[in-house]
Amino acid sequence: MKILMTHADLEEFMITHFPQVAGDFGIEEVTAEGIDMRLHVGDHNLRPGGTVSGPSMFSLADVSIYLAILSRIGPQALAVTTNCSIDFMRKPAAGVDLIAHARLLKLGRALAVGDVLIRSEGSDAIVARATLTYSIPPKAG
Repeated sequence: MKILMTHADLEEFMITHFPQVAGDFGIEEVTAEGIDMRLHVGDHNLRPGGTVSGPSMFSLADVSIYLAILSRIGPQALAVTTNCSIDFMRKPAAGVDLIAHARLLKLGRALAVGDVLIRSEGSDAIVARATLTYSIPPKAG
């Protein structure tokens, strides 16, 4: 799949369209199969017991697939999640960022499907796995 939006393009897109959360995420690399992302874990991401909350991990998975799709189709702010299944497999390490490896499995005209593996920075152990489906709006014109 040809890359239409670079690392810099995607960062600018997030700042322009999602300024309220753009600083929570970092793009590590746009890859041949998808994207690698980082969640900058802060106190607002933690739940009692000092672990990263499920909603924070879902956000990382969702943003990762969204940006992986945009990197291939260009800036389509109205692409939306239509389904997500996430398995929380183990407690993330305390006090470190989460790293997501997202890959696109299918990119069609109307739907895209991808999966995401999430790890604590510095660990190979998977803390969560998600599969997401996105609806892609029809091209204008």
